[in-house]
Amino acid sequence: QVQLVESGGGLVQAGGSLRLSCAASGRTFRGYNMGWFRQAPGKEREFVAGIRWSSGLTYYSDSVKGRFTISRDNAKNTVYLQMNSLKPEDTGVYFCASGLRYGSAQNLYDYWGQGTQVTVSS
Repeated sequence: QVQLVESGGGLVQAGGSLRLSCAASGRTFRGYNMGWFRQAPGKEREFVAGIRWSSGLTYYSDSVKGRFTISRDNAKNTVYLQMNSLKPEDTGVYFCASGLRYGSAQNLYDYWGQGTQVTVSS
């Protein structure tokens, strides 16, 4: 069993930055791919970014490519999402997820955090 706890959300003005963290506990982090998803009010949850355990390969949705960076610190069992040049449309609850498979589909991930709120004001 893996427990995931997100932190770092908050209120920021458009153009600003935030860094989200996701700390994993409960079992070894080794072998698990990680992803970040978000859910805006009234919308479905969508993929934001992912990182593979084996290669460190990262991948992003088109809406955040060039502005967001996902990274991980395996020694700390933590994955990060650095968000720059934030826009009001980035507002939502951000979730981290982990799984042995990788990709942008939600059903590829086995464990989910509770989410952290990000609000970007215009």
